[in-house]
Amino acid sequence: MSRLLSKLSPLIHKNSRSIRSFSSSTTGPCVSICTIMEPSPDGNLGQLLLFNIPDLKLVTADKTYPDELYDAQLVGASHGWGLFSNRTNRSVLISDYLNPYASKSKPKMIHLPFFTPMYSGQTEVVCNVAMSCSPPDQDDNQEDWVVGIKFLGRQLSLCRPRRDLRWTNILTPFESWEISKLMYSKKDQRFYLLAPGGNYLCSWDLNFKEDKKPKFHELVLHDLPNMPRSHSKLLDSFSREDHWVESPSGESFLVKWYCEYSPENTSNWCKSPTVLVFREEETKDGRKNMRYTDDIGDLCIFISKGEDFCVKASSHPGLQPNSICLHGRLFVILNLTKRTLGCYEYPQGIPKRIPYLPYWLPPFSP
Repeated sequence: MSRLLSKLSPLIHKNSRSIRSFSSSTTGPCVSICTIMEPSPDGNLGQLLLFNIPDLKLVTADKTYPDELYDAQLVGASHGWGLFSNRTNRSVLISDYLNPYASKSKPKMIHLPFFTPMYSGQTEVVCNVAMSCSPPDQDDNQEDWVVGIKFLGRQLSLCRPRRDLRWTNILTPFESWEISKLMYSKKDQRFYLLAPGGNYLCSWDLNFKEDKKPKFHELVLHDLPNMPRSHSKLLDSFSREDHWVESPSGESFLVKWYCEYSPENTSNWCKSPTVLVFREEETKDGRKNMRYTDDIGDLCIFISKGEDFCVKASSHPGLQPNSICLHGRLFVILNLTKRTLGCYEYPQGIPKRIPYLPYWLPPFSP
């Protein structure tokens, strides 16, 4: 167990008063905290609050709050765009409102077809959303922009917005619970979905209308870390999430996040996590060979309820290389080099009560 994270570092961030408005510099990766809204004759004036991870500061952006989002709930995020579902009429849209550099008065709103549940599915609970790319401009080619939504249960829905009038619904070969994550591989041009247990991947290419059958990939794990049998059994009793992440250069990683459930402490019900990382080495005959590693180099992996992503730490001063940032059951960073864990805390200057929005947002640029 000596190769696993075991030491708890001091709090990374506590009661900071640092606040900055967005400028010409890059913002993010960050977390969307909330929007403070004030009604006015000229429209609903809002202030978007983001927690910027590299410098651990609160970032504010003044915006007009769109009427379309007034009764909508953020249910997913991908490429910095939010997926919003209206709680009254069940309409769905994608918006760049969470981008601090987007239009202050007219953020982009892209309406999607209404969800249609399959005979054995439901569309009330969204697990996550994944997109093949950011929405292109209206005049650009829309063919390569695909939105995928994984619902609780077996339903997966895909569509090309601005082209498709309805979703293409696919019945996955297994039940997916809340932690089941859909992701898009830019390198392979496929949507990937991990099967329960994390031993198989299902995938669909962009020709999903003609061929709804998934391609199966077996994940073969190598060089698992040495640990006492008692500890291995203990990990098996923990809650676990499996995540498939792709780096900017096209490397693929399987991240297994173990967390102990502690019902006695309801304010922080998960104890210190254990994370195992496996790097894809080769694919042969449908089998992906995954080798355990505690060195992902200059990369920083971000895992949340949104689409997971990976950035180069050196491109964003303040980020720690060879680290993993978790947001969901915990709000922490794990440094694989130092084998330490640090807890994030929101800065001062935010409302006492904020919505639960466990979504990392990638870096934004003007």
